[in-house]
Amino acid sequence: MSRTMEDYWHWLTGSLTGEPGLLWQLVRKYETPKGVFEAKEEALLEGFPRSPAGIARVLRGRKEWDFEREREQLVRKGIGFVSCEHPDYPGRLKEVSEKPGGLFVRGELPLDTRPSIAIVGARACSAYGRNAALWFARELSGAGMQVISGMALGIDGFSHQGALLGGGKTFGVLGGGVDICYPESHRELYMRLEQEGGLLSESPPGTRPLRHLFPLRNRIISGLSDAVLIIEAKEKSGSLITADLALEQGRDVYVVPGRLLDPLSAGCNSLICQGAGIALSPEQILEEMGIISNISSHKSKYKKIDLEKAEDIVYSCLGLQSQNLEELCEKTGITATEALRILTSLELKGYAKEIYKNNYIRAL
Repeated sequence: MSRTMEDYWHWLTGSLTGEPGLLWQLVRKYETPKGVFEAKEEALLEGFPRSPAGIARVLRGRKEWDFEREREQLVRKGIGFVSCEHPDYPGRLKEVSEKPGGLFVRGELPLDTRPSIAIVGARACSAYGRNAALWFARELSGAGMQVISGMALGIDGFSHQGALLGGGKTFGVLGGGVDICYPESHRELYMRLEQEGGLLSESPPGTRPLRHLFPLRNRIISGLSDAVLIIEAKEKSGSLITADLALEQGRDVYVVPGRLLDPLSAGCNSLICQGAGIALSPEQILEEMGIISNISSHKSKYKKIDLEKAEDIVYSCLGLQSQNLEELCEKTGITATEALRILTSLELKGYAKEIYKNNYIRAL
């Protein structure tokens, strides 16, 4: 079978995983991946003396790469590949400097014709962060936005789940190959993303999710999006790297404000001080991005709130921030015994959740 330019992009992208800078230096010098493949060994070694390890991988790859075998492996694993020259390559990502030479995909790719938002944040998030992620992702997804995240524990995972609850498309950008579920505890989410959105990576199948690949992954998350929403981030975190990349790429950055003195909010509050947009509701983001909100009609798809008077009083006091039993009794004037009965009823109906003993939040 004859080799196509997609085959050469597949080879070069796979050979230079984690080194997009060198990839584009080579392409600029030799014009195409095929040109790199056919370049003389001496010219490669002499032309890129500062990248000996990367050039060694290119040279080794030229000797070991079997185009037909690699093509068949993708088919066998149900993985697609689109180069940056392919018409299906996301248009937003084409604008990014040192963009991936190609993307390996399970499921679908985000559509250029639909607005997209990246939602990222802390892995060890709080109940407040979890519920904020679910709320924003669900409502934005229900209003027609594609939700992009990194499938990590914490905010990433809850953002994907919220988007699925909203009935929209959500896409996970992975730090390793798309054939490797990481973390393993997200196996069910991984399978749902493949069916109801997509899994993307610039790393070839079989690539383990190594630490140095995650910061590179973040440029893809922001690059696929029109805006980035940060929910809970410490002073030094990958989410802040994503925010910086988004600003470099000309994307809007929104931040859910956090509690003072909470380490999980330090990075978010710092971004607000630097001028990031404050995200107070999904409706606000939709309005500022010029998207017609259908949140009102969308809400009708969810549980219709049909509560007794006493239940409604307690439910109205619950929110993303946990309330303890004593606080609820003070606010409602209801006895502790009666409040516990009502809270149990709300939990059974799916409207409240006890996150730890006698502390409750609204279940979104």
